[in-house]
Amino acid sequence: MRVKLQPAFVLHARPYRDTSQILDVLTPEYGRLALVAKGSRRRVRGGSTVALLQPFVPLLLSFSGRGEMKTLTGVEIAGPAKAPVGTRLYSGFYLNELLVRLMHRHDPHPILFSVYSETVKSLAGDGQVDEALRRFEFNLLRELGFGFELALDGVSGQAVVAEHWYRFDTECGLVCVDGNEHADVPAFPGNELLAMAGGEFGQAVRSTAKRLLRQALASHLGDKPLKSRELFLRRRYDQPQGASPGQIKGAGQ
Repeated sequence: MRVKLQPAFVLHARPYRDTSQILDVLTPEYGRLALVAKGSRRRVRGGSTVALLQPFVPLLLSFSGRGEMKTLTGVEIAGPAKAPVGTRLYSGFYLNELLVRLMHRHDPHPILFSVYSETVKSLAGDGQVDEALRRFEFNLLRELGFGFELALDGVSGQAVVAEHWYRFDTECGLVCVDGNEHADVPAFPGNELLAMAGGEFGQAVRSTAKRLLRQALASHLGDKPLKSRELFLRRRYDQPQGASPGQIKGAGQ
């Protein structure tokens, strides 16, 4: 197997032996792959390739091999290397961790690759962080086969009613709750679900979208905590006095 100049993003990297790395990368045609970058940490004239093999940098990778783990044979920059900064960086790490935890290797999802690329651009710019994360989470669930309809009751098949409340079921999706039952179980207002179905994931539905998608992801992530979330919370509580709310809340996880 020899692949030339495949678009890719590095999701995670770890040292391997003295001068190499093992990379977890996302590609549109080959899905999530493990690559050995031999000698990438070796100091050479002109700099090592480790400076290129960073998260959030659009790359063109060439690789070869027959086994589960391929060998990196070439790397080029595919576009402007504008990565998230500050607290937005933690949101980028969150995207990467979701992909590593939920995606099977060698399972291509070209649409998800495109969604990831656009989300990274949004985090690197001045787009709303919460909205970008919720859109990514919803598309991730859908592309991996875990999606659900926001405008339909998963049991009755009837349209979601703005005045009703709905709970999330891992098997069925959204299910209408009767009377005051929504006071006893986590539930979501129909009008906000319909707004989300229409493409709105920020502003007025921000809290509902966050609660719903966190619940939807939880059953697939298992009990192991997300490291990116722990890092963000640690940074949040370590903020010096006088830090602005925007500095503390920017990651929006």
